Amino acid sequence: MRITTIRSIFTKQSQSSFQVFFLIVFAIVLMVMDRRLNQFVTIREALSFPLAPFQYSVSWSVKQINQFKTAFSAYDYLAKENIELKAERLLLHAQLQRLIALEAENNYLKALSQASHHIQSKTLIAELLNVDSEPFVNQVILDKGARDHVYSGQPVFDAYGVMGQIIQVGPITSRVLLINDPRSGIAVHNVRNGTRAVAVGDSYLNNLKLMYVTKTTDIKVGDLFLTSGLGDRYPEGYPVGTVSNVSKDPAHQFATIYLQPSAHLDSSRQVLLVWYQKHA
Repeated sequence: MRITTIRSIFTKQSQSSFQVFFLIVFAIVLMVMDRRLNQFVTIREALSFPLAPFQYSVSWSVKQINQFKTAFSAYDYLAKENIELKAERLLLHAQLQRLIALEAENNYLKALSQASHHIQSKTLIAELLNVDSEPFVNQVILDKGARDHVYSGQPVFDAYGVMGQIIQVGPITSRVLLINDPRSGIAVHNVRNGTRAVAVGDSYLNNLKLMYVTKTTDIKVGDLFLTSGLGDRYPEGYPVGTVSNVSKDPAHQFATIYLQPSAHLDSSRQVLLVWYQKHA
């Protein structure tokens, strides 16, 4: 039984090999005859007609597959390029914002430097380290202290006006009482008519309030008040604030007058420490 099976398999393999050999020889004969005999040209042309639809079908399928591959490759490339461009745009936007911030800081430092030239005293630029977060307390911490010869009561300015004064000095830091703190008071005078007053802080509105100004006093919205030099706290002639509101209630003897601080109390990061001549 096994011998019969082996013979059958061997016979089938021999037949398959013979068929392959025959087809190879037949193909070679056809190629030779096609090259040597002109009659095969007519046969080839006749056979090309029924094969044309199949050839066109195969060609169309290949073209569609190639187009699909091209489209998919283009989509993949465009998707990757789009992601890269978005990342690059975000990076450029961040760099632009940084440059804008640096330009603003540079312009502010220039203004602060120019302000220091107008002060006829020793000055030193300091930077804010911290802002008190307690409600109705307007104080900040600076990065300069006793080692920099900072003293209690020293005036502090920014590029636009009076910020406040030093109330506490540590070895390397100091604390500033801003002019809009309710415990702050500063002697001022009106640039337009010379009217003198005392401006105290109003932390609820983050403004200054002129104290004990009678209703008949000539003060208008837009008037600029400067330091008067009285009280031996601040040098004379530096911007404190501009009148933002004037209210005269007939039931009260004094007018209610508010100043908008000239200094940028909520945004300035660099300030100017001044050695006032009377304390130098």
